[in-house]
Amino acid sequence: MAQLETAKLNTPTDDELEQFAARTRRSLIMRLGDWKDQKSWDEFYRTYWRLIYSVALKAGLREDEAWDVVQETVLTIAKQSVKNMYDPQKGSFKMWLWHITRWRINDQFRQRKKDTAATVKSSDGTEREPLADIPDTSGETFAKIWDREWQNNVMKAAIERVKMKISPQQFQIFDYNVLRGMSAGEVRSKLGVSIAQVYLAKHRVGAVLKKEVAYIRAQEEAPEKK
Repeated sequence: MAQLETAKLNTPTDDELEQFAARTRRSLIMRLGDWKDQKSWDEFYRTYWRLIYSVALKAGLREDEAWDVVQETVLTIAKQSVKNMYDPQKGSFKMWLWHITRWRINDQFRQRKKDTAATVKSSDGTEREPLADIPDTSGETFAKIWDREWQNNVMKAAIERVKMKISPQQFQIFDYNVLRGMSAGEVRSKLGVSIAQVYLAKHRVGAVLKKEVAYIRAQEEAPEKK
């Protein structure tokens, strides 16, 4: 049985994760082909890839399998959106995304079991039991993992959206002063900026971040239409 919360490979750095995410995003956008409004799907990917990837890892998948889950989940969402299969009256977008993510996670476990079954044969040619089991992702434990990772993803996704809307210098000031907890004086010395610039960045970037957090949280119930 795959163990929850267990990473199969060494944990990559944030920079490495971003590089993998960018490559996966480019591949995914190509697979979307001629579908309309690729900009919106690009935004969707940037907002939710880390959530889907993280939950897939915590379900017990390897990193390569988790990246496959990211792509297949977004593709499934896109296909279902084209067919207007999401009905807000039947549940929140948050739970809809979770159900689709869970299906794609299970697909990876089924594929792993199939691949393993094809290789675990004894010397006399008889097949042995597959080494990989499919976990029950419909249980309360997985629901709790999804809720926790959803909340963790809100701030990370909001920060990524903020980076695209403000200058690199202002974000760097905000990062050191607010996210890393450095004093205004320390930021001034480290970056060579004035105290006024530190406070201005704190106010401006903080306001943008607040709006982005509110935007993402609003998606729990009614995502922006594609």
